[in-house]
Amino acid sequence: MRILMIAPQPFFQPRGTPFSELYRIRAMTELGHQVDLVTYPIGEDVDMTGLSIFRTPAIPGIKSVRIGPSLAKIPLDALVFTSSLRRLVSTRYDVLDCHEEAGLMGVVLSKLFGIPTIYDMHSSLPEQLENFGYSRSKVLRYLFDVAERITIKGSEAIIHVCPYLGEVVAKVDAGKPSFLIENSPLAESGTDVARADAKRLRVELGLDDAFVLLYTGTFEAYQGLELLYEALSRVHDPSVRLLMVGGKPEQVEAAQRDVAGLGMEDRVVFVGQRPPKEMSLYLAAADALVSPRSHGKNTPLKIYSYLRAGKPIVATRILTHTQVLDDEIAVLTEPEPEAFARGIDTIVSDRERARTLGDNARRRSDQEYSYERYLDRTRRLLEFVSEKLGRPLPRETPAATE
Repeated sequence: MRILMIAPQPFFQPRGTPFSELYRIRAMTELGHQVDLVTYPIGEDVDMTGLSIFRTPAIPGIKSVRIGPSLAKIPLDALVFTSSLRRLVSTRYDVLDCHEEAGLMGVVLSKLFGIPTIYDMHSSLPEQLENFGYSRSKVLRYLFDVAERITIKGSEAIIHVCPYLGEVVAKVDAGKPSFLIENSPLAESGTDVARADAKRLRVELGLDDAFVLLYTGTFEAYQGLELLYEALSRVHDPSVRLLMVGGKPEQVEAAQRDVAGLGMEDRVVFVGQRPPKEMSLYLAAADALVSPRSHGKNTPLKIYSYLRAGKPIVATRILTHTQVLDDEIAVLTEPEPEAFARGIDTIVSDRERARTLGDNARRRSDQEYSYERYLDRTRRLLEFVSEKLGRPLPRETPAATE
């Protein structure tokens, strides 16, 4: 099939939804389909067989877009819609794959052109307002809720990336075809790293003899980083160090001030954003992995990479984590500093339990969140859409069986 993917995000940038879009594109093209991507004029190009990228015109003064709702997205989304409209006028497509707020665009375009729409649902639109602290307006939340309901009802099928979002879909339309496709890590994120390379990184960062906790991801408020810093200040073992991978330069500077205010500048190492291809190295260099989110319902993408790394995980016991993590594969704590510190102390003091948790995590990853499983779920979704079009796909393709 020829698929028009509509992605109103900076593509590619190393953050949640663009990663999900990259995974989706890779799976679709590996299964033999052509993907034309309409996206923002911001981000790095990706060279992939079967992918063509069509960027909207640049808007003077808009060089970046914050994560979550923002005023900058309004003119950019308008251009995404008009650019998608031009693509549909000039080219015949079989299906639309629409991410986040583009789902509403897809419903409109589906009505105009008679093409089925897949709503790629990474989060609940009205809940974004709360998660990102964007607005407390009841009117705005109502409008986002209406938009989400129209999108769910008007789409041919829904992809939801975690079980909670499947419940959101079912509340709106219990009969809507909905496919759970978690954000399993890219194939290269599981690349084996030589022990010597991991040790070399630790030496370069001054962490050779430390017990290294690793955090990866954005530095947005919902990530619970203040909780993490405060927890570290209460950890008993003075050899424990925290390695922070991610964050924009201004966010890293603010975090460094927070850490200094706790008198912990010697115990935390910030390296900023790193290319995705380096993540395996950082994961291999760590002794344990942390996810201190204080609230939220969508599973963090990094959790799947954490599982695959086979290292012990310390995370908060909230829905965003417990949809995937349990006590057999992680130390789960209440979302407050003292409890999180106790969780870290447990991993540091009981190395046998730490090894068991890491082994269990890797086993769970292989069984439930492998790339092969991700590819198979994508195949089932596209088979469903193709059958709706009256053109069933072959059950196997060379790319899918290699």
